[in-house]
Amino acid sequence: MLLSKFRLDGRGALYEQLARVLKRAIVEGHFRPGERLPATRALAQQLGLSRNTVLTAYEILRAEQLTVSSERSGTKVADIDLPPGFTSPPAQVPPQSRYAARLRKLPVSPAGRVREEVRYNLQADPSFLRDMMRSWSRKLAAAARVAGAHYPDPQGFQPLRIAIADYLARRRGVVCAESDILIVGGAQQAITVAARAVLDEGDTVVIEDPHYHLLMEALTAHGARIVSVRTDENGMVTSELARHKARLICVSPSQFPSGAIMSLERRVELLDIASRQGSWILEDDYNSEFHFRERPVSALRSLDFSGRVIYVGTFSKTLFPSLRLGFIVCPPGIRDDLCKVKRLDDLGSPAVEQAALAAFMRSRHFEKSLRRTVVALQHCRTVFVEALRRHCGARIAIQETHAGTHLVVWLQGLEYSQLTRLRELGVARSLGIYPMHPYYRKPPDRPGLLLGYAGLSAESLERAAELLGQCLDDLEGERRGR
Repeated sequence: MLLSKFRLDGRGALYEQLARVLKRAIVEGHFRPGERLPATRALAQQLGLSRNTVLTAYEILRAEQLTVSSERSGTKVADIDLPPGFTSPPAQVPPQSRYAARLRKLPVSPAGRVREEVRYNLQADPSFLRDMMRSWSRKLAAAARVAGAHYPDPQGFQPLRIAIADYLARRRGVVCAESDILIVGGAQQAITVAARAVLDEGDTVVIEDPHYHLLMEALTAHGARIVSVRTDENGMVTSELARHKARLICVSPSQFPSGAIMSLERRVELLDIASRQGSWILEDDYNSEFHFRERPVSALRSLDFSGRVIYVGTFSKTLFPSLRLGFIVCPPGIRDDLCKVKRLDDLGSPAVEQAALAAFMRSRHFEKSLRRTVVALQHCRTVFVEALRRHCGARIAIQETHAGTHLVVWLQGLEYSQLTRLRELGVARSLGIYPMHPYYRKPPDRPGLLLGYAGLSAESLERAAELLGQCLDDLEGERRGR
């Protein structure tokens, strides 16, 4: 009867699951002190388990002093004094903090991703340097000897910070000392570290629309008052900033997901507003290395002479997401604050991976790999755009951008109500397509798709475009058949 109430939960070995069930029954008073538990052989037969499984579960209870056993009397419940009415806590309790309450209100999957097993997955943030993993595994062994076994420097492995400072000066126009750089666990940790250092609950934060959805989630959980500023072909419309008097302005000058490049005039205006209002700017240097221009887009931080820009970079795109390493170039006025937040968060990022990355960057293999990747991506983009135009025709409009890993495609003549069906048709053909509107706080007038091409070969992209055209054909056929 007890096992019908307290079922095995499927977590861990069978003897662990059985021990948990019996433990709960004892502490909740379903067995009285001194009461004998069922014989191991009989219980094993009743449950369809091996006797060794039951013996091991009983041994766990004895080791935790919940039972006593002897050869003559078997296993009995120990004489334990439990408080009256002692029960296990409910599975769901009200949120215990304002932070937890805000977390519970966040959506589960705002980007609406389809299943990962589709063959032609046009996801916008893939790991597209798979061949890098082989050389990376070799570097890790050597890096372990360099990093040592002690706690890492909370600010980051110094040789890596030196390599990043050198790279930023040459490639991104950001001149800084290694002491200005803080190594973090990717851009997502950089966001939370910056929020803790400069924001209180209720402070106003400006984000772009569209925007990176996990940025808004992190700020919402922190308790910020979030307002959106629209973007156009020149990036964030900075003329709309002055009325908000934001504590923090979050911007990606090579805008995600639209791919628009913030113009020089707007960069200067943004820096001027931040200086006059005392605002901080969180610059997410997303994907700037993968823009098809003569030179990579200059960082906003390179124009910052008043120390208001918190510059964030990550290796999730330039190497691979599982590395979980990124960095902040700290403004001098809050550098110590940012470093202390990071130290209290996790005592520092893994030193072995940092040492391997430092060696990789010093050897210039990192930049060589980037150059090869840009060439390969440009070819894939050309193939994909031509295939989309050939197979989808006037039913789509491809947004013209210099973004190097994905396309924004607007669906002509379709309504939002038909977008779900289009994605279902795609899954049926093993095609993963992703909607654009979850990246907006105010959805655009027409539905669109965010199609990543960095994770597939040119041949697969040709086939993916053909499949999308077939899905649109099917959707048109269903509409005519009504």
